[in-house]
Amino acid sequence: MGFWKRLFGRTDEENLFPGDDWESADVVGSVDFSDGEQRRQYVEDCLEKAAEAAKEINLLSGEYTQVTSCLTDIEEIEALPEEEREALNGLARRAAALGRERERYRDKKDRMADSDYYRMRRLEADVQEGVEKLKECERYGELIRQDMKRLDRERSAYGYRRAELTGMLNNLRGMAVIFLTALSACVIMLLVLQFLFHLEVWLGYGISGLAAVTAIVVLLIKYTDAEREMHRVERAVNRLILLQNKVKIRYVNNKNLQAYLCMKYDTEGAVQLEKLWNQYLQEKDERKEYAEAEAKLDYYRNQLQARMSNYHIADPDRWVNRPEALIDRREMVEARHELILRRQALRKQIDYNKDLAAESRGEIMDLVKRYPEYAAEILAMADRYEDV
Repeated sequence: MGFWKRLFGRTDEENLFPGDDWESADVVGSVDFSDGEQRRQYVEDCLEKAAEAAKEINLLSGEYTQVTSCLTDIEEIEALPEEEREALNGLARRAAALGRERERYRDKKDRMADSDYYRMRRLEADVQEGVEKLKECERYGELIRQDMKRLDRERSAYGYRRAELTGMLNNLRGMAVIFLTALSACVIMLLVLQFLFHLEVWLGYGISGLAAVTAIVVLLIKYTDAEREMHRVERAVNRLILLQNKVKIRYVNNKNLQAYLCMKYDTEGAVQLEKLWNQYLQEKDERKEYAEAEAKLDYYRNQLQARMSNYHIADPDRWVNRPEALIDRREMVEARHELILRRQALRKQIDYNKDLAAESRGEIMDLVKRYPEYAAEILAMADRYEDV
């Protein structure tokens, strides 16, 4: 009876091709938690997501603190007493005037734009690192996209195979119905020949029985093989979904980091930033010939830095390299706006990873509650990840 129930049982249709939203977490397929391998794979996936989120939070927190410190510097400057601010602005005005005087010497064709030069000068300490980070983000992003396309193709292939197996199972059930109908017709005909016409039909019974047994055995073998392959396909699809979940998280973090770096360096990509950096280096060498103007500018900048060091300003160099922001409120507003945008971008990334870590921990605790018989094993795996 088990064979006939499987043979004529209905097969549920499933969506073969889930959406391709790489930034959203996929819904995990059916997982058999009684299967040790599937259970460990699912728990390890949750723990890896939590660990990766914690790593991202740790990396982003330092940058967030630095941006917050710059915003605090703006508040300190704006809170200075009037006489202190006027003295500071006097030094800033002299530094800005000398900067403009120096630029008159450089008023030639094919020169680097002032905005780009001062922006690169302000970022000089870490622009090369920024170029390398952007290159790495772009390279890693391309690898992730290739991985996602490969996984999508694999899922599509398994989806088509699952559809083929579903059709095969339906065909086998149909063939079984045909064989049974034919067998019933043969038996009825043989009964009619035996009892109405009094013919010897025992050979017909034997042939019919042999044909029925042969057909049933063939159908059973094919049906069993198809069901076994269907189970393999389902396990493979579940494995691909788990892999896609991990790759999508890396895709989101890499995309956010690349967007933040482009915002921080005000560039569209590594090629543009590197080109601008090389132009800056050439421009910097050319400006050495204006040593006298540079010396005066350095003097007033040193004075400005020394005076700002007397205040509670964490990064005087930022304002020494941007004195216009001290005397022009619009510049100060622009600087604050830039820092706020950067901090918001960092906050968004940190919140995303915090939510991801909390969700992963919640999944682990939910598993512990739903499957108490595996609680010790799951908690032991979590402890090993915490010790790493």
